[in-house]
Amino acid sequence: MESLFSLAGKVAVVTGANTGLGQAIAVALARAGADVAAVGRSPSDETGRAVEAAGRRFLAVSADLATTEPIPRIVAETTAALGGIDILVNNAGIIRRADALDFTEADWDAVIDTNLKSAFFLSQAAAKAMLQRGGGKIVNIASMLSFQGGIRVASYTASKSGLAGLTKLLANEWAGRGINVNAIAPGYFETNNTEALRADEGRSREILGRIPAGRWGRPEDLGGAAVFLASAASDYMHGAIVPVDGGWLAR
Repeated sequence: MESLFSLAGKVAVVTGANTGLGQAIAVALARAGADVAAVGRSPSDETGRAVEAAGRRFLAVSADLATTEPIPRIVAETTAALGGIDILVNNAGIIRRADALDFTEADWDAVIDTNLKSAFFLSQAAAKAMLQRGGGKIVNIASMLSFQGGIRVASYTASKSGLAGLTKLLANEWAGRGINVNAIAPGYFETNNTEALRADEGRSREILGRIPAGRWGRPEDLGGAAVFLASAASDYMHGAIVPVDGGWLAR
């Protein structure tokens, strides 16, 4: 059973791995045996130390996924340094908040480009590399707003709903070629993206009141799901969107 969840000998690319959910996922994958390439705009020194403490190789790739321009370089640098790509976690994401009546085109484009467009084209590039190794695993980080509408986050909701659909489309196209594409939908977690919500006493109280677990999620709560979807234990899973939400959707 232990070997089902082992990532020994695998190489994982994790975007947005400098802090929060991405960092926790990168460390969990390393502890399961994977070497890790962390992609992001900011330094990922802390993530690197944790990965190396787990006895795995680490590569920091500086790239801004607001555009698709760095994607070929991400694949090339990872392949040159770590030998290939077996796992891709599309975690990088941004959020913009405003009433729908006031939402700007700039805020729409910024979120869609980072959260959805770059995720697709990085998946495309990684899949080509995976096929050379006989297959691989792609894990998209979706959201509760892949299922629900939310408020004041029009482009974020659109991007995460789109990412859920994209997960299913890519699964349909690539399942028969040895590439599993699935997603994790985190609930309300303690991250930079939810800082404004947690600082709003009334809103935070409303959110906590709906979570059966009675607390905000912690980044490390995602590690097990990420390892499962990146490992042989999930070989017959394709196009699934797995909520890790403290029971939010059950209410």
